[in-house]
Amino acid sequence: MLTAERTSVMNLENAIRGARNPLNSWGRMDSEYDEKGNYCLGPNDLGLAVRLRKAGPDHRKYLRQVFVSVDITAPLYWWKEYDTYKVGTVANSCSTMHKIHSKPFTEEDFSFDHIMEEDEIFLESSRQILKTLNYARDRFLETKDKKYWWQMIQLLPSSYNQMRTCTFTYENLVNMYFARRNHKLDEWHVFCDWVLTLPYAKELILGQEEE
Repeated sequence: MLTAERTSVMNLENAIRGARNPLNSWGRMDSEYDEKGNYCLGPNDLGLAVRLRKAGPDHRKYLRQVFVSVDITAPLYWWKEYDTYKVGTVANSCSTMHKIHSKPFTEEDFSFDHIMEEDEIFLESSRQILKTLNYARDRFLETKDKKYWWQMIQLLPSSYNQMRTCTFTYENLVNMYFARRNHKLDEWHVFCDWVLTLPYAKELILGQEEE
């Protein structure tokens, strides 16, 4: 399971203006803000952006100046793979260290969506995880004994969902999209589908001409 919420895309205007600096071609800028405050690329600016995108990393430096912020909720097993991407990305996460005991554990806290319901052993295992974690939580709240906190921390499975507020650049997303679009984890497919919802994703991230 993966969800992407509260997406913001910023600095597109400045990035496109900077892309025109090498040839001092600012007079050809034809983009403007619409009534909703969205920056809409005109034909001249979009054409330049696509040409630079397709020319490769040395020419598409402007993509490093288009910023994206989003709240992503995903299981720990996905975050372990996401953490490969350190350069140019930032994430602030909800804390298991401080808040793991703040509420009872429920099925909604985990990505159990592929647990085989037709095989009782897997269903029973997921129920036992919840039972064990909630027992440790209850004992910790009653006694304040850290040994029960350790039971929660060390028994917490990688299917536990965590929310992080992440920032990227469009350049990050180019690399992540093409590296992960065919990954076996469903979460990467959801992530890549989200990337394609961003403004001008087809032209600036995929590098395709506007139809």
